Amino acid sequence: MPKSRWLTVGKELPANRRLLLAVLSFLIPVAIWGAVSYVPFLWHPQVRIEDPGDVLYFDAGDRVELALFREENQRMLDAGMSPAQGVRANPVFLPAPHEVAVAFYTAFKTPPRRTGDAWLHESLWHSITIIFWGFTLSTLIGVPLGVMCGAFSLFSRLIEPFVEFFRYLPAPAFGALAVAILGINDAPKIAIIFIGTFFQQVLIVANTTRRVEPALLEAAQTLGASRAQLFTRVVVPAAITDIYNDLRILLGWAWTYLIVAELIGRSSGITFFISQQARYRNFDNVFAAIIMIGIIGLGTDMVLSWMGKRLFPWKTGKGGRLAGFLGRLFGPREQTVFTR
Repeated sequence: MPKSRWLTVGKELPANRRLLLAVLSFLIPVAIWGAVSYVPFLWHPQVRIEDPGDVLYFDAGDRVELALFREENQRMLDAGMSPAQGVRANPVFLPAPHEVAVAFYTAFKTPPRRTGDAWLHESLWHSITIIFWGFTLSTLIGVPLGVMCGAFSLFSRLIEPFVEFFRYLPAPAFGALAVAILGINDAPKIAIIFIGTFFQQVLIVANTTRRVEPALLEAAQTLGASRAQLFTRVVVPAAITDIYNDLRILLGWAWTYLIVAELIGRSSGITFFISQQARYRNFDNVFAAIIMIGIIGLGTDMVLSWMGKRLFPWKTGKGGRLAGFLGRLFGPREQTVFTR
């Protein structure tokens, strides 16, 4: 009987099993959430009042603690009065899965309560633009700087000690300073995203660049490559695919700073929507908005993964016209003779 390949060390699972596990990774948390929401004896620490009876301070729709509900009903019974009626329920801050599912649709259709507030789709788009500009600016500066640090010891010794120090400073701590310098609108929010990702980018990209195979450099030097050719035709092409994957991971970090960034200055974006819905106790909308952030982030990463397979065909064997252009620009060159 063949051994199971589920736990084979160092071996990749077959495609069908990988797909099954990917589906289960989402279904298991949802199943636990559903069990807690729909099975009363698992949790349900409160009672939702349906008929307050003679209890003066109970109203229909209220949620009260189970112990208080039982205590008041016993008091009513002892006094010969009508007890309250209700059903076991979870706290209002834990809506059931079906309520959140409904909120995915109704949140987009429901207008904001206050005139001038943004709709949900406007809030989401505003947050996406904050992420885009903050991460794009940090990438335009951080990636070239990181590559230089990884390739040349001069830049590494000059830049990385300060970057190592600065990356431990929490980005939100610069919120008040960013508002004082940049105003209360979007600029300080973009600055927080920049600060939260830039210094990490420099160090991660530098470390990735250092992992270029020394044999590639030695082979190029043997063929007479100049210093500039080593950098542009060996180091950059060898590291670019791993740097691209690093950026996909770092983009997730940018999203983690979003909520804090949007609270700086004038509250806006999806953070403002979440805080407003929590204030109105519409926690189904709160959960829906949080899950939407995850969906957008995961969807973006999947698109970037798909693009990476086509932008760097020498890694995957796939690509189109753009891939061909990048391959000629950055890809490995066969039978290339370097001249000084």
